[in-house]
Amino acid sequence: MARFTLPRDVYYGKGTLEVLKTLKGKKAIVVVGGGSMKRFGFLDKAVDYLKDAGMEVQLFENVEPDPSVETVMRGAKAMQEFEPDWIVAMGGGSPIDAAKAMWAFYEYPETTFEDLITPFNFPELRQKAKFAAIPSTSGTATEVTAFSVITDYEKGIKYPLADFNITPDVAIVDPVIAETMPEKLTAHTGMDALTHAIEAYVSTLNSPFTDPLAIKAIQMVFEYLPASYQKDMSAREQMHYAQCLAGMAFSNALLGIVHSMAHKTGAAFSTGHIPHGCANAIYLPYVIQYNAKDETAKKRYADIAKEVGLTGANDDELVKALCDKIDAYNVKLSIPKTLKEFGIEEKEFKEKVAAIAELAVGDACTGSNPRAITPAEMEKLLNCTYYGTEVDF
Repeated sequence: MARFTLPRDVYYGKGTLEVLKTLKGKKAIVVVGGGSMKRFGFLDKAVDYLKDAGMEVQLFENVEPDPSVETVMRGAKAMQEFEPDWIVAMGGGSPIDAAKAMWAFYEYPETTFEDLITPFNFPELRQKAKFAAIPSTSGTATEVTAFSVITDYEKGIKYPLADFNITPDVAIVDPVIAETMPEKLTAHTGMDALTHAIEAYVSTLNSPFTDPLAIKAIQMVFEYLPASYQKDMSAREQMHYAQCLAGMAFSNALLGIVHSMAHKTGAAFSTGHIPHGCANAIYLPYVIQYNAKDETAKKRYADIAKEVGLTGANDDELVKALCDKIDAYNVKLSIPKTLKEFGIEEKEFKEKVAAIAELAVGDACTGSNPRAITPAEMEKLLNCTYYGTEVDF
């Protein structure tokens, strides 16, 4: 038996932040990041709308990029003391992801983080609160997904949490909020959205429900991302919707080893944190080369190529054309082609690659990748992404 789950309500279009006025409850806690929502006036608007709805409002601010286990536990404690019946998370993927994990600990204080790491093992939520998500970036799509990524900095590992329980009740996809993204963030989140859609389409759990969403998202990203990067706000609006469609696809079809690699390398190197979307963009062409050795995956990558107007005499040529197109977009978006070019030191990479490979194979996203991979193969693949060599195995 398969399952397809989305938020009950997805509100989209300019000005839809005002939907907060219609929520019914007594108390709302608003979880936000480092200040951009306050700086651009969106936080004040959200608080005013919630007060218009008759709610008492409390803020939990300063969720860091790639939120930590410690931040999650602090937020859960704040919720336990305030006892909200709405959790409203707004900003990039980080505050929304953090709030999802806080939600579990708020409702079940006795739960341990180790319990939640097991995929689809959350306790039944909505015993105390419902959840509304308002994205400010156009990439993670966490406003419509069953996922959250939390970082254990002590261990240098990102944990992807997965459970349909943490799919938000309400998603407010207001493109005005995404207009404030700086160029680099626009590039990284856009390529994150593309990776979500491509991985969902080739996932072993793809379905007739997820395929149309994935393909449409891929088409829209290729069409609108360059102009969005150049601050064309009509293109940026379409990117905000494209990333949401990609999220609907991957939340149900799951992902693959591009994300496994990104999760386990993002916080692994002392010479520089690798932003999640940037890591995905670097790894995606190499993973396509690896997965395309599987005939079923090759055909699906070729289908993607045809759907975005690429040509080739056979599936191999179509797959190469798709990789070339992604490479060209990375160049346009000033994203490096390799980990070496990103700035990871070779000595540290060599010291850590075997352990990272082992962790990546064990990542929750690996199970739905279209081609199986061993730790030894993962190490070879990571070496390709470091040195820019062809994936020929």
